[in-house]
Amino acid sequence: MATSGTDLRTVGDRVDGLLTELRALTDASVSSKTEEVVRLLVELYGGALERVLEVVAEQPSGLDTIDRLAEDELVASLMILHGLHPLAVEERVHRALEGVRPYLGSHAGGVELLGVDDAGVAHLRLQGSCDGCASSTVTVKLAIEKAINAAAPELTGIDVEGVAEPAAAGPALLQIKPLHRAETPPEPMPDWVGLTGVAGLADGELTVVRVQGVQVLVCASGGRLYAYRDACAACGSGLASGALAGERLACPGCGVEFDVRLAGRSRTSPGLHLDPLPLLDDGGGTVRVALPARVAS
Repeated sequence: MATSGTDLRTVGDRVDGLLTELRALTDASVSSKTEEVVRLLVELYGGALERVLEVVAEQPSGLDTIDRLAEDELVASLMILHGLHPLAVEERVHRALEGVRPYLGSHAGGVELLGVDDAGVAHLRLQGSCDGCASSTVTVKLAIEKAINAAAPELTGIDVEGVAEPAAAGPALLQIKPLHRAETPPEPMPDWVGLTGVAGLADGELTVVRVQGVQVLVCASGGRLYAYRDACAACGSGLASGALAGERLACPGCGVEFDVRLAGRSRTSPGLHLDPLPLLDDGGGTVRVALPARVAS
C-alpha cells in the first residue's frame, strides 16, 4: 500500500540542507532558534501521532487498524521516526527480505538475517552465490538495499556475508554503505520502474519491454519472472525470439544457451553471462525492475 509518493527521507534531507544554508547566512543565535523551532515542530506532530495511535488502540479493532496504518509507506516512516512502529526492526527486516527472497533465490540461493547489533547494523548471510557472474554483486546489493532501506531506514548499515564479488581479490564480504545521512552525499539509488504486460507471462514465455530507453527482456521460468538486458552475451543479438525451455534460454542468433535462474550464466560457453536486472514481483500483478546507472546510461 502506498500514499501520494511523499518521500520522508527526501523531506528530511531538504530540511537539513536548508538548516545548513541558514547557518551560513545568519548569526549563531538565529540559527539556534531556527533549529529549535524545527525540533519543537517535530516533537509536536510526533506527540500528536502517538496520541492518535493510543486512541485508535483503545477501539475494539484498534490493533488491526494500527497494523493497517503501518502498511502505508508514509505513515510507517513517521512511526519509525518517532519509535511508534508496531513491529520491531528485526521483524521489519525479515518481512522486507521475504519480499525480495524470490529474486535473491535466482542469484544468491537464499538470505538469512543474523541479527541487528547495538550499533544498528543488520547482519545478513547469503547461502550460495553467483560464482563467475560479474553483475551478481550489484544486483543482489540493489535488491537487498532497496527493500531494507524502505522497511527499516533507522538502520546505520548492512553487512552481507557470502556475496561473490566480480573479479574478487579479497574476502567475500559486501559492505553496503550506511543508510543514514553521511557527510558525503550518498550514491543515487536506481529507479524501480513498474512494468506492464509481464505479470501474466506463462512458463516458457518471453517479452521485451522498453524501460527508460533500455530494452529489458522479461522471461518466465519455474513460476517466477526474471529480467535481463536484451542482448546476447556472445553475439549481442536480441533474445526476444529465442527459445526458452525450462531454465535454458537459447540465443536466436548464435545458439548459445543461458540459465535464466542463475543470473544468465551460459550453459554452453563458460565465462559468458547475460546482464541481469533486479526484478521484484509482489505476486499481485505489480512487477518492478531497477536499472543500475551503468545500464541506464
